[in-house]
Amino acid sequence: MTNFIVAGFSLIMFLTLGCYFMSRMPGRSFQGPPLPLTATETLLKDRLQIHVETLAGKIGERNIWRYNNLQLAAEYIEGEFKQAGLQARSISYAVEGKQVSNIEVEIPGAGHPSEIIIVGAHYDSLINTSGANDNGTGVAALIELARFFSTGKPTRTLRFVAFVNEEPPFFKTDRMGSLVYVERALANQDKIVGMISLETIGYYSSEPLSQKFPLPLLRLFYPNRGDFLALVGNFRSSRILKRSVKAFRQHGAFPSEGIIAPDWLVGVDWSDHWSFWKTGHPAIMVTDTAIFRYPFYHDPDDTPDKVNYDAMVRVVTGLQAVIAELCR
Repeated sequence: MTNFIVAGFSLIMFLTLGCYFMSRMPGRSFQGPPLPLTATETLLKDRLQIHVETLAGKIGERNIWRYNNLQLAAEYIEGEFKQAGLQARSISYAVEGKQVSNIEVEIPGAGHPSEIIIVGAHYDSLINTSGANDNGTGVAALIELARFFSTGKPTRTLRFVAFVNEEPPFFKTDRMGSLVYVERALANQDKIVGMISLETIGYYSSEPLSQKFPLPLLRLFYPNRGDFLALVGNFRSSRILKRSVKAFRQHGAFPSEGIIAPDWLVGVDWSDHWSFWKTGHPAIMVTDTAIFRYPFYHDPDDTPDKVNYDAMVRVVTGLQAVIAELCR
């Protein structure tokens, strides 16, 4: 009996230490009341809201079963990239007899052009959902981040990619848009040195216990209010994750948390960064934690009115610093 107690205590200590190292990140998360939006940020908020309302409101459900809507979404994203002065490229492949496309824009690196940083978000929605937060918010951020960097000269090459077919039944299959993309990149011998997946970044709550976790012990190391942005990486991606968290905390006026987690932890690999992990590339997910906070995850009520656009502005502004850091 004594040995059983000792073994149980040792296991708890081991798991607690593991959670501590998973959660230990550089810098300090933003604290205090939100800062007022500047005039520039107010304009950004308006554009983000237009993107989400167009994708999830005017267009609505967009997937292979709502093929016309999927095409309309692709055309909208491509048009927004072009309005930002970027040359959009549609990379197509066949699924169930229909052509679907990943949409890419590239800003060549000035110092190390062979090294590539990818920022991606999926633009399809789950069957019977309009996908405002999942993932209209990610696509809206993708468009505006591409616009922000369109006139810059990063040291590394920067690609912004809107991925198709992330949602089930294509998730983690050979028809998933991001997996098709990264496998073609490997065939082309592209040197991808980092990837950021933008996934459900529009829902935040200051209510106590509004934040849930896939592992109960994590409650000891993270806030119980769902009012922060989460940056998620696996062990191979720990270096770019910590750089990203540090940059976000230095320049972003919004609470943030990071976690280095094993792939088997529920929810850790639930987006396009999984495709890059599968092919051996460092990648992180940026998220509001989706199922662990958002009441309307994969639900017909995932509509534009649920999105906190003020918070999104602060998130996108912080991500500008993250991308700039990784491009150095």
